[in-house]
Amino acid sequence: MRVISRRAIREFAERHPEALEPLRHWANAAQSVDRRKPGDVRRTFNTADFAGDLTVFNVGGNKCRVIAFVHYRQRAIYIKDVLTHKDYDKGAWKR
Repeated sequence: MRVISRRAIREFAERHPEALEPLRHWANAAQSVDRRKPGDVRRTFNTADFAGDLTVFNVGGNKCRVIAFVHYRQRAIYIKDVLTHKDYDKGAWKR
């Protein structure tokens, strides 16, 4: 699958440099596996959660979250946002 908008990763890593390597690892793992349905995502990322049409990935030992639209037909993951666990818990990403 293609990971679209790695820019969100770069911008988050500018504010949180310690997250860069875990986020790169996640992006490389996400790109290297072909997913055709939500169960395929869960096999690779067993902590992924599904919230409506979004998928939430725990990254870096649950220190940050990648919120993304996974388009199975297009075989693409569109990153909506990357948040710290604390910011994620505030819930503003749901809007």
